[in-house]
Amino acid sequence: MDQLSTPRQAEILATARLQGKVGVDELAARFDVSPQTIRKDLNELCDRRLMTRIHGGAVIASGVENVAYEARRFIAQAEKRAIGEAAARLIPNNASLFINIGTTTEEVARALMQHEDLMVITNNLNVATLLYRQPRIDVVLAGGPVRRTDGGLIGSSTAEFISQFKVDYAVIGASAIDEDGALLDFDFREVKISRAIIDNARRVMLVADRLKLERAAPIRIGHLSEVDVFVTDELPSPALRTLCKGEAVQLVEVGRRD
Repeated sequence: MDQLSTPRQAEILATARLQGKVGVDELAARFDVSPQTIRKDLNELCDRRLMTRIHGGAVIASGVENVAYEARRFIAQAEKRAIGEAAARLIPNNASLFINIGTTTEEVARALMQHEDLMVITNNLNVATLLYRQPRIDVVLAGGPVRRTDGGLIGSSTAEFISQFKVDYAVIGASAIDEDGALLDFDFREVKISRAIIDNARRVMLVADRLKLERAAPIRIGHLSEVDVFVTDELPSPALRTLCKGEAVQLVEVGRRD
């Protein structure tokens, strides 16, 4: 933090890093100041690209480091649940699929629990834990080192394992989506797995909430044009909407009411 920061702003930023997001009303009560004062703090932090405003508060912003995994579960929680349910409805019974690391892909897995005769190959311990007890779903867990921060398997042996399969669907997430359609992430090891998943699926389904359009990340996974279906809560970007139309990407917006 630089000399422009107040102790309150430093504490707000520390709280956001721990929880993933902060709310105006909660912060106003915590610091015994007005909501207007907190909004000013958040606006200053956002102007310095340390945070990103969302309705009612702000989330941590970083172009080089992701928010802690447990904290990400609380960001756009309802939107992720709706995205997961919508994505699961597009996956039929009697299908094979990859599901990779991510809080939104986990919501897809949760919504698949009543499906029948699925084979799910995953490098996500959380997905495997959700699904392995389901009697009509076969779970195949990719091998490799486990990342303690999120239960992801991300070694080179993981990518080699995934490359042995050719599945019907890949369900992938992204840490950020650029205005030009680039799909981005923070860990080159995870990107290598994502590429193997994309390359070995007949149909690729991207699941990501609209906040991913407001974030930056340094490593390219691929491009939106490689995706067959994009499930999101809302797509406010005209450029990305045009790109989806031009590249025949099926766009599903669960929060849009026409």
